[in-house]
Amino acid sequence: MQSLSMYQISVPVFVRGLGVLAGYLEKAEAHAKASHLDPAEMVNAKLAPDMLSLAGQIQRASDTSKNAIGRLSALEAPRFEDNETTLPELQARVTKTIAFLESVRPEDLHGSETRSVTLAFGKLKTTMQGDAYLLTFTVPNFFFHIATAHAILRNKGVAVGKLDYLGHFEMEPA
Repeated sequence: MQSLSMYQISVPVFVRGLGVLAGYLEKAEAHAKASHLDPAEMVNAKLAPDMLSLAGQIQRASDTSKNAIGRLSALEAPRFEDNETTLPELQARVTKTIAFLESVRPEDLHGSETRSVTLAFGKLKTTMQGDAYLLTFTVPNFFFHIATAHAILRNKGVAVGKLDYLGHFEMEPA
């Protein structure tokens, strides 16, 4: 029996989740057009005043995925300015993030489960082993931002549901 690799539990998961966000952005754009809404209303929408906007959720999901790979490998993750203000700009960021992730090879993450990763949050910091970093911080954080983007769009009337969140599966009629 072969165990899962750090690559298997990161890169394909991130690519799939970013694909979900790409689908959300397409639906948001279509909804804005059909409803005669300013698309900026979608980009800037929040669930609560102290939460990030849709743009912020997309940016954090992008950062979480690409920066995790950078921390777990010898690869340099691309840096983005966090200055996207339109749905197409957010879509371009998702596309660039996916392109970076698709350039990662399984061997780039070989041994990363024991790599030491230090995170700083203001005056607080923590150091953890690569596998714990990926499974207890990165993956939950990544999906938090996807779920929050989902909730923001639902709140704005965009028709996204559970199957949109889960992503594409090959399905056939029952």
